[in-house]
Amino acid sequence: MKTEEREFARKLRREDGLPINEIARRVGVSKSSVSPWVRDIELTAEQHATLRAMNPAYNRQLNGWLRVAERHRARRLAAQQSGRELARRGEPLHLAGCMLYWGEGAKGPPHQVCFSNSDPEMVRLFVVFLKTYFEIDAGDIRISSHLFADHLVRQREVERYWLNVADLPDESLRKSVVNLYSRSSKRKRINKLPNGTCQVVLSRVHVLQSIFGSIQEYAGFERPAWLE
Repeated sequence: MKTEEREFARKLRREDGLPINEIARRVGVSKSSVSPWVRDIELTAEQHATLRAMNPAYNRQLNGWLRVAERHRARRLAAQQSGRELARRGEPLHLAGCMLYWGEGAKGPPHQVCFSNSDPEMVRLFVVFLKTYFEIDAGDIRISSHLFADHLVRQREVERYWLNVADLPDESLRKSVVNLYSRSSKRKRINKLPNGTCQVVLSRVHVLQSIFGSIQEYAGFERPAWLE
């Protein structure tokens, strides 16, 4: 649902140039939710003119938004630079963790570290990487299991399995996602992943940006979109 709301909000901002309070009203969410969803969208000159006509205080508000956005961007840039410096140390565990994320991690919003895999050794190594290179507590890391219908009878067992693999406390466990087979299936499919997949989430923007900076340093390319 949140994904649909976010896309609708971005459409209203990008195509109609609506102010945040109006978008929030139409989508049915708070202004604090809309603001991060649309802050990267650049309005046209005509859209800015319309907003100024609607709200005499718009220029002052816009300048405030721009200052906040610039501060956030500067922090992300500093985190990427820190990641580049880590990469220059050439430590194997750090390289492995960054390459795992480059291949299997989420690269876009909502700007949090999000890594999924069915291989327990990959999951274990990635969590060790996070604990080793970033100042976080084990409880800051969240995991959830992505299961199929044939896992339901042993759901708790599978959840415990992934907690043990990642060496995380019970409070790190989040609600599992269960993919049920459709009624139209003529016969039950047997899932070949004995423990489904595990999703590792860390809601730390500076950690994500550090990883992005490291990946670019290791691989020798620039990806400006990762900074936005």
